[in-house]
Amino acid sequence: MKSIFISFDQAYHEQILDVLSANNVRGFTGWQEVQGRGTKTGEPRLGTHAWPSLNAAMMTIVEDEKVKPILDNLRALDATSKTMGIRAFVWNIEDGM
Repeated sequence: MKSIFISFDQAYHEQILDVLSANNVRGFTGWQEVQGRGTKTGEPRLGTHAWPSLNAAMMTIVEDEKVKPILDNLRALDATSKTMGIRAFVWNIEDGM
């Protein structure tokens, strides 16, 4: 099993849900307002007067074989805009209940 953590511009919320649904992923945990700044490019998203935008985040636990198709879908979505941004990170899951 793998965990996929996805950080994204809030405007992508519905499209991220669509990616998960298209890959038969039912379970996820989401955070509506996440502050951050990309490591290479992109404006800060801090929810302040100077930087009013915010990100959101989701995390899901999936079978190993679902990771590549999900990441491929997220890369394709990220390519639609140079300014909005999506990042995804994958971790191994050792155990769960």
